[in-house]
Amino acid sequence: MRMLHTMLRVGDLDRSIKFYTEVLGMQLLRKNDFPDGKFTLAFLGYGPEETHTVLELTHNWDVTEYDLGDAYGHIALGVEDIYKACDTIKAAGGEVVREPGPMKHGTTVIAFIKDPDGYKVELIERS
Repeated sequence: MRMLHTMLRVGDLDRSIKFYTEVLGMQLLRKNDFPDGKFTLAFLGYGPEETHTVLELTHNWDVTEYDLGDAYGHIALGVEDIYKACDTIKAAGGEVVREPGPMKHGTTVIAFIKDPDGYKVELIERS
């Protein structure tokens, strides 16, 4: 078994694709409209779906925002230099909601950013 993707529902697909490609450096791998169901799926990632876990963005055409609820946690991305990554994200218009630093009760250096729909993305410094 292998994890294939994680799905998020988004209110503005173009805005979300722009965030994940321009701010986080992912590639848009494919995008498909389903007119009968009135939704679009976009798959993004750091490599091909055949070998990498990817992010699926689902846009239901008649919905512009979602209640994120209190069960959702975050997506995590590994980065080499978390301070540089946060500076790059800020320069690209991204919002860092927890500056880089050691996690509570540990030594792993983490930061959190927020995507345009309010989903949290954790950055973990990997050495």
